[in-house]
Amino acid sequence: MGRNVRVAVATLNQWAMDFQGNLERILLSIGIAALNGASYRTGPELEVSAYSCEDHFHEPDTYLHCWEVLLEVVQSSSKNGMLIDVGMPVQHRNVAYNCRVAFYNGRLVLIRPKMIMCDDGNYRETRWFSPWTKERQTEDYQLPRFVAVALGQETVPIGDAVIATLDTCLGYEICEELWNPRSKHIDMSLAGVEIIVNGSGSYMQLRKAHITTDLIRNASYKAGGAYLFSNLRGCDGQRVYFNGCSAVALNGAIIARGRQFALNEVEVTVTSFDLQDVRAYRGALRSRSSLAASAPTYPRVQLALELASSDRDMSWPSSPVGEWQYHRPEEEIALGPACWLWDYLRRSGQGGFFLPLSGGVDSSSTAVIVCSMCRLVVEAFERGDRQVRDDCRKILGDPEYVPASASELCGRLLFTCYMGTENSSRETRQRAATLAAQLGSTHLDIGIDGAVGALLAIFQRATGMRPQFRAAGGCARQNLALQNIQARTRMVLAYLFAQLMLWVRQRPGGLLVLGSANVDEALRGYMTKYDCSSADVNPIGGISKVDLRRFLAYAQTEFGLPVVAEIVAAPPTAELEPLVDGAIAQTDEEDMGLTYQELSEFGRLRKQAFCGPFSMFCKLATAVAEDGTTRDPREVADRVKHFFRCYAINRHKMTVLTPSYHAESYSPDDNRFDHRPFLYRANWTWQFRSIDEELERLAKKQPPRPDADDEQERPVQVDAGGGATTSAGASNVASEPLFFANSGAGGGVGMSSAASAHQLVHQSSGLFLAGAGGAGGSDGPGQLTVGLTKSHSSGGYGRMHSSVMGKIKDRTGVPV
Repeated sequence: MGRNVRVAVATLNQWAMDFQGNLERILLSIGIAALNGASYRTGPELEVSAYSCEDHFHEPDTYLHCWEVLLEVVQSSSKNGMLIDVGMPVQHRNVAYNCRVAFYNGRLVLIRPKMIMCDDGNYRETRWFSPWTKERQTEDYQLPRFVAVALGQETVPIGDAVIATLDTCLGYEICEELWNPRSKHIDMSLAGVEIIVNGSGSYMQLRKAHITTDLIRNASYKAGGAYLFSNLRGCDGQRVYFNGCSAVALNGAIIARGRQFALNEVEVTVTSFDLQDVRAYRGALRSRSSLAASAPTYPRVQLALELASSDRDMSWPSSPVGEWQYHRPEEEIALGPACWLWDYLRRSGQGGFFLPLSGGVDSSSTAVIVCSMCRLVVEAFERGDRQVRDDCRKILGDPEYVPASASELCGRLLFTCYMGTENSSRETRQRAATLAAQLGSTHLDIGIDGAVGALLAIFQRATGMRPQFRAAGGCARQNLALQNIQARTRMVLAYLFAQLMLWVRQRPGGLLVLGSANVDEALRGYMTKYDCSSADVNPIGGISKVDLRRFLAYAQTEFGLPVVAEIVAAPPTAELEPLVDGAIAQTDEEDMGLTYQELSEFGRLRKQAFCGPFSMFCKLATAVAEDGTTRDPREVADRVKHFFRCYAINRHKMTVLTPSYHAESYSPDDNRFDHRPFLYRANWTWQFRSIDEELERLAKKQPPRPDADDEQERPVQVDAGGGATTSAGASNVASEPLFFANSGAGGGVGMSSAASAHQLVHQSSGLFLAGAGGAGGSDGPGQLTVGLTKSHSSGGYGRMHSSVMGKIKDRTGVPV
């Protein structure tokens, strides 16, 4: 006869320090598990306090309140006959641990501390917790007095142990222990543990979802047995969005899974499996059985419980759910930041969003993400989600509100404003208005020349001088100051309108100001300090321009937004310098001296491959040589040097970067993800000299190459991924890949660590070309054709851009 075990893994959207709300969500998940006949329920990491309490983990109050919550959970579930564990911080002998706490029928069974801490990426666990280092050892934990009195229990085992029921054995590894090379599930499985449980706090990153799934599947495939993975989901008060994807794997197959993105706060995934399947699978792995015969044992906490009790319903067979369908990056951008924004909005107590909408790719992407959020809210209403309904009505101050459509809801939650000047073009003004109409946002079109003129008049009265644009004879400093005053005026007005627009509409509260600077511009420092990049939150601050263009192409068809085609096709421009005959004379890529495609590749090499200026040049120069392109290594050197000069001069801006949704592995976020100085020697004397010496060595080995700038200009096609091709398919600077031939059309970069930097370079090059050959035609959805001269395309780089003066949007500076 089979021995079916019915288990439940909970996905919870917890909130740091919200003990009442966290308690309610934990109790709801236990209730759902019990209603579905589960004999065991597990949840995510640190679910009692929430994961992102950070330095609150140093406060004794945090531990006190966690024990108070745990006591309520234990007492409320003392008669449901279910084995339960929750994640919470525990102090033992004056040392803080990140723990799983297991209990059954009103009695604590085991406290299992985390044994391997995570300190990379956004994680800083050893700042607050210590790892349990006593392998296969336990100690007695003295319960707090109020807990001991209430439960009639003085102590509970704490340490590296497993739970032995009457019919199986269950053990824990916590989050990072799955990712570590010495994962604990290997030793536990060899010691006879049949059910491995992992409570996790894993956050979302573009193209990362498959990693967790592969680890879970492979853990159960190699060791045999059941692997239960429970993860947090949502924004619990920080920049990250926890990734969901809770799952159950059996012998290498995923048999149940939860969603990655959702607005509901509690999701419980329930499934069953047969213990005999575990034993048969392991018995057939002869090499594993030989190792297990001599494996050391774990301390076992004996529990008089049958997880597969014979009086339970035996009608739930286990079966694989089929191949896991991962979201494409465009879908991850549509869903992840939208859910993050909803969590932030409903928990901030504000009444909506205010967005300066320029009609460009970045601000349009932010607006479309809010539209996606509204679509998710309407879908939740239709499913009868009470929490979403109540939150939405509270935000709008309308206790009877029911959305008629996503567009109607967008009109109540999103206020957009085009802040034009004499340097703004008719095209961007029209695109902004059209997009707002298609989204349904409440839109304003204002001119800010009066405010800018008033500020310049103050300066003129104080100094007797008035700055001029470069086109009127001004120097670089004057030109830059005149651009920055426009940008900063927009920020001041954005906050004024955000505070008062709901007053105008006779609604309570205020609006959150949304930022719309992408990760590449932050990396390069191509933003004015305290302009519209300064906001309350930024949903696209961790996303590259290339991915944003693809996302908009996806949204064009998925959300029905025809104007997006024009937005993606237009060359990115700040529109801060005077127009020439009514046409745009300034483009972002010309201003930066680098293309967005190049910035993405430089960003990955700098962060993922840990490259400084010299090693970045060497890897790119090697790739150029191996791929047989006509690129001159001197050009590669110029661009690498230009990037690092601008990066060094502008790094100070990262100290005030708007809190952004974390999505990209090369984010320059100074708050915690990318810890580096913000004051550099900008000419990198030693490093750049090393590059020059390497250039001399290469020059002796290679014949001179023709200069790509000698080729004539041709109209180009721009696709949604940011790649450019000539209309005739001929090769020039704009149409070639950045440094080397395309290694695979449409390929994504799924690397979260350095791995092979050369492989990283090759993979990233495939991101930016739409067709297999990267030339000609409109080969796919969202691929847009526009006639641009090379100065408007990614080929508009010249020697003049090596000068930092006037190209950094804030400080001009001089070499040090």
